[in-house]
Amino acid sequence: MDVDADIKANEEEAKVPTAVSKRKKKTAVAIVVVAVAIAASGAGFFVWHEQPSFCAAICHAPMDAYYKTYADGEHDKFGNEMPDDAAKSAMMGYLHGQNDVTCMGCHVPTLHEQVSEGMHWVTGSYEVLGENAQGDTILESRSLERLTAARGAMPDEFCLNEACHAAADGSVMTREMLEGITADLSETRNPHDDYHAQFDCGTCHKAHSRSVNMCSQCHDDAPIPSGWLTAQEAARTEGIDR
Repeated sequence: MDVDADIKANEEEAKVPTAVSKRKKKTAVAIVVVAVAIAASGAGFFVWHEQPSFCAAICHAPMDAYYKTYADGEHDKFGNEMPDDAAKSAMMGYLHGQNDVTCMGCHVPTLHEQVSEGMHWVTGSYEVLGENAQGDTILESRSLERLTAARGAMPDEFCLNEACHAAADGSVMTREMLEGITADLSETRNPHDDYHAQFDCGTCHKAHSRSVNMCSQCHDDAPIPSGWLTAQEAARTEGIDR
């Protein structure tokens, strides 16, 4: 009897570390699962952060008008209805969206910019131009110089860079190259002529409204691409309730 009792006691003692071991194993597995879930969530958030829908969902108040021009191109940022596909494609935001370029593909932010803009959004201290014809809030227009300042880039680098508009050999496209590309557009009014060196890409190429050939501001014979506006027409599109 004593021998049997000792054997039973030893078996009971042996079960204790086994149970503890199983609990530790389950705890370790749970920790790993939670860690993976957090990591996946973080990765998912980062991926979402890169998408245009993030801009509209998180900063919806001032971004709705801009996201709409990108997503469907039915209206420009001023709320004007686009009459046809050519007019839609004259908005660089819409045209880039149709070619799977995301907002951050052009708006390359620095960490400091993201933190600063996040704080401005949280506190509501951003510069508002007014409401457009659709009732959406729009912001004060920003020049390419302002959009590229934080990363120390030149205004034209917003467009002319290795990741976007580059030459066939992968090198950064230059004004001289662009001048050659549009040489046949007009015998007298090549829009990429560096005669007016103070003009940057954003002077004519508009992201969230129809692009404008600013040469037409002074020259009646300036060529107007399909869907684009003359300088005079562009001046009449801004119907803002301030």
